[in-house]
Amino acid sequence: MIRFLLAALTAALFLILGIPVLIIEWIIGKFNKDFEDHSSLALVKGVLRLIAFFCGVKLDVYGEEKIPEDQPVLYIGNHLSIFDVILTYPLCKGLTGYISKDSLKKVPLLRTWMERLHCLFLDRKDPREGMKMILKAIEYVKSGISIFIFPEGTRSRDGKLGDFKAGSFKIAKKTNCPIVPVCITNSQAVLEHMPFVRSKHVIITYLDPIVLSDLDPEDQKHIGTYVQNKIAKQLEIDAKRI
Repeated sequence: MIRFLLAALTAALFLILGIPVLIIEWIIGKFNKDFEDHSSLALVKGVLRLIAFFCGVKLDVYGEEKIPEDQPVLYIGNHLSIFDVILTYPLCKGLTGYISKDSLKKVPLLRTWMERLHCLFLDRKDPREGMKMILKAIEYVKSGISIFIFPEGTRSRDGKLGDFKAGSFKIAKKTNCPIVPVCITNSQAVLEHMPFVRSKHVIITYLDPIVLSDLDPEDQKHIGTYVQNKIAKQLEIDAKRI
């Protein structure tokens, strides 16, 4: 319970005390957008690392050096817990926006910070709005901002890998940016039963980047299955490390 309270208090204080920071950064952004972006990036990464520390997460990361640093990428990861974002965001190279469920758009201050960090909100009930979101993500990648998406569409309740939605890969198909598969193991155990946070071992493994144009036509056509299979194989390996 103490771990949960410390993490929740950290998040709450950040959102409240961050109000003047948002205003100051907004003003600075009128003259120096790059400073605004990277200032927000550094601040949020620090807060998320602090939350993970308070929760006692024992994190092992493999393959981080495989993430390209000179171009935007499409991160594709399996989804187990809200901790997936808390743990992966500080590891992202450069500006990165996450694709999030539309309901978070209704949370004051959190929505503002997410939009500041180039996050996009997906309305699963409205295909037209979903397509607009994908087009916006494509614009972000073309402007140098990476995108992180969980193509299962929702968190896995039993820890098993769900089917990857094909639409998630349109961003890479339209930009030919590298796809970086991200394998997350055991993050669901940290907050298995709200509000009890447990100190658990979590593994994050980055696989070799995939460039669509380098694949044969059949793999390009079924890119969702291709990436899903690679992640599934690595998850089996990482499960033995826990």
